[in-house]
Amino acid sequence: MTQTDEPVQAQPGAGAAGEPFPDRVPSLWQNRAFLTFWFGESISLLGTQVTTLALPLTAIDAFHADDREVGVLRFCQLLPYICLALPIGVWTDRMRRRPLMLAANTARLLLLALVPALYRLHALDFALLLVIATTVGIASVLFDLCWMSYVPVLVRSPAMYVEASAKMGVSSSAADVAGPGIAGALIAAMSAPLAILADAASYLVSVVSLLLVRAPEPAPEPSGPRSVTGELRDGLRWVLGDRLLRALALVGACCNFSMVTVWTMFLLYASATLHLGSAEIGGIFASASVGGLLGATISRPVISRFRAGRVYLVAQSALLLGPVLVAAAPAGGPRSLLLGLCVASFFLTYLGLGVAGVIIVSLRQAMTPQAMMGRMTAAFRTLLFGGGALGGLFAGLLSGAVGARTALVVAAGLSAFAVLGLVLSPVNRITAIPGTAPR
Repeated sequence: MTQTDEPVQAQPGAGAAGEPFPDRVPSLWQNRAFLTFWFGESISLLGTQVTTLALPLTAIDAFHADDREVGVLRFCQLLPYICLALPIGVWTDRMRRRPLMLAANTARLLLLALVPALYRLHALDFALLLVIATTVGIASVLFDLCWMSYVPVLVRSPAMYVEASAKMGVSSSAADVAGPGIAGALIAAMSAPLAILADAASYLVSVVSLLLVRAPEPAPEPSGPRSVTGELRDGLRWVLGDRLLRALALVGACCNFSMVTVWTMFLLYASATLHLGSAEIGGIFASASVGGLLGATISRPVISRFRAGRVYLVAQSALLLGPVLVAAAPAGGPRSLLLGLCVASFFLTYLGLGVAGVIIVSLRQAMTPQAMMGRMTAAFRTLLFGGGALGGLFAGLLSGAVGARTALVVAAGLSAFAVLGLVLSPVNRITAIPGTAPR
């Protein structure tokens, strides 16, 4: 990456080029189509938090899965992002996104409903749980590649991308806050497999909300006969050939690796070593996730007041340095101090993620034309979730080899070291997100 001493202004892609910033931007609170979609996605994000905690606990409680098996389960959930995101991204750029999202969430609804049903029939085993987790991951890839391309269709103006990203970020962070506590309570009351029904129900709400969206979605313009390989190459070239998008993707992969590694190892450490119950673990993550909600809430005024690149640097640094606190928590010290440092660690991480996520998503949408949006998102998802999948596998293997406590210290050190690469990123020097008001 070439570096300059002067701040750079991010350049919009073909989809946003030449569109002036209006004097008065209407609020998305007046956009019924976006609000309907946002409601359904918010509910499904809340339900996903239940599965995030319940699926590994199902493996641990029902099948006595060890550290390595929990790491493999997490890897299987994220593996489709590595193997399938790019070809699915080509497909989504050729079709309307709404029908694809309906199919993806219907599939997730049915697959997750299978878990408690098979469990009650004594027909569920660990191998089948891995198959279901992988298949749900495939449907998740399809939905994730579509929604980021679909939001600009609903929003229509690049000047409103930051508001849309902030609202989606608030939903994600609110789910992080409320979800673990709800998940812990449901698991304690119903058992982990049965609690997954709540996630299945959340996808039903999302399907209904998508059916109620009436915003017209134009069909993609035909581009003539193209090979899948050629279109894949175009998508990768778009991301990796642009220094800003490339930097966002590479730093994001490191951040995902760090977050999933620390999250997985903490789950193992808290349950096996600290002997915390599911409700207590959920309470830690719920308390810490207030940081994500706060970050997403303050992101718009912060971005409007300070340089976007500077905000990005501070937020991502907080995300990467947060794990140092949980690693510094004394295992043999007072329990209140240990739990307090764990909450503070995840709070700092989620706070950074809440702010940085709004900048990252808005910048990607503003710099990419609609015809390339699916492939751009696929390239990012491959790198970001690839980092997360490797983090889950690494966590299970390392924790099994040296113990969860030592593994946490190693992961925190690697995360802090990644800040050096972040400091060199050209994203730090952008002045504003394209389409937003100049400062």
